[in-house]
This record gives sequence, structure tokens and C-alpha cells, in this order.
Amino acid sequence: MPTPPTTRPALSTLGRAFAVVAVIEAFTWAGLLVGMYLKYVPETTEAGVWLFGRLHGAAFVAYVVVALVVAVRHRWGWWRTLVALAAAVPPLTTLLAEWWLRRTGHLSAPAVPEPEPATA
Repeated sequence: MPTPPTTRPALSTLGRAFAVVAVIEAFTWAGLLVGMYLKYVPETTEAGVWLFGRLHGAAFVAYVVVALVVAVRHRWGWWRTLVALAAAVPPLTTLLAEWWLRRTGHLSAPAVPEPEPATA
């Protein structure tokens, strides 16, 4: 008998922005790696490095800014924030960070505490 799917909280607006920027950052990393291969191995063209170097630089900065905003708004704490920021350095690791943060619910809207009942 199949197990029922688990329901995870929906991503917040900032969580979706983080996910999109993480994928873009990984895509531009991959493009830059292909560009570097074409530049240095068969030595055919520098166009890939020229284009994806610029795109990746912008995506990297956007990822860092969005990660910091989400970290503050979602109250991630130092460890989670440092892991998310460090994920921007090795190629394609932002995908792993996004997957981990989504799976653990840290890209969902923070829970709002319910007000205390009034006592007479």
C-alpha cells in the first residue's frame, strides 16, 4: 500500500525567491564551467567565460543578498546562514542548500505565535 504524501508548509515569498536565485546561481556556475572548459581545454572560444562570468557574478551577489534577507526574516541563526552562504562557493551546491532548507521547512513562512488567552 503506498504511503500518503507528506504535506510540507508552502514556501513563503522570500523562500520562493531564495529557491529561484539558488537555481539561477547554479545554472550560471554550470555555464561558467563549460565556458572555462572551452577556453582552456580545446582553446576554441572565450565567449562562454565572458558571458557566464558576468551572469554568474550577478547571480552570486543576488544569491548572497537574498540569503541574508531570508536568514534575517526567517530567523535562521548563524549556522544555517553560514551554510547557505558557503553553498555559493562550490559549483552547484546552492541546489543542495535549497533542497535542504526546503525539506526542513526553513523556506516556509515562519510560524506566528498564537496570542495568550486573556485571564480575568
